[in-house]
Amino acid sequence: MTVVEFLGCMFLAFGPPFFMFILTIAHDPVRIIILIAAAFFWLLSLLISSFWWFIVYPLRNDLVFGVIFSVIFQEFFRGVIYSILRRAQIGLTKLTDDTTTLIENKHILAYVSGLGFGIISGAFSLINVLADSVGPGTMGLKSGTEMFFISSSTITLCFILLHTFWGVIFFDAMDKKNTLVITAVVVSHLLVSCLTLLNRYQVYYYTIVPIAIICALTGLFAFKTAGGSYKGFKSSFVYR
Repeated sequence: MTVVEFLGCMFLAFGPPFFMFILTIAHDPVRIIILIAAAFFWLLSLLISSFWWFIVYPLRNDLVFGVIFSVIFQEFFRGVIYSILRRAQIGLTKLTDDTTTLIENKHILAYVSGLGFGIISGAFSLINVLADSVGPGTMGLKSGTEMFFISSSTITLCFILLHTFWGVIFFDAMDKKNTLVITAVVVSHLLVSCLTLLNRYQVYYYTIVPIAIICALTGLFAFKTAGGSYKGFKSSFVYR
């Protein structure tokens, strides 16, 4: 039973991102490189957050402090990779047969880097939870709740998708120098991350429902930002 739970939670959290990778990224080596580079910059943000947590000794036990600065560093490095990719975009087009698409659709780099951020973020947040779900026991016997694993997987999926959406919105806002939208991305990231603090009270519905709503609204906004039309929402809209 524990193996079934492990597989279910793993496919729930990483199934959609895996198919997003296969369908939109795996066919192009340059996109794979950008995805890995984005994941590396997210790891740098985690490293800096860890150093900051270690230095500020009086606030180590305050989870809010860690969450807020972790989000700030993540968004800072999102800005760093934006700057690097925009400077390297002309050079990248020389390394791929998909030259026309990379030039005409500026949202591709944003999408790929956002997915890279999301996948590595999800892996770090859920890998230990998945390892525990294999056994030798499960949650919900004497303490805890049986909803822990599936709730963690659902939240992880939302964060992976959110990072992808935030990437598209953030890059477009940087191109247009729209500080209001950039601020909205950072604030929404802070809000969603702070909502996870409610998990300590095991009230997962109060965490999952708002995060899912924010994820859906952010996805619609990213869809519109990337040139999608709400009227043609039912038509296929994929990055090629």
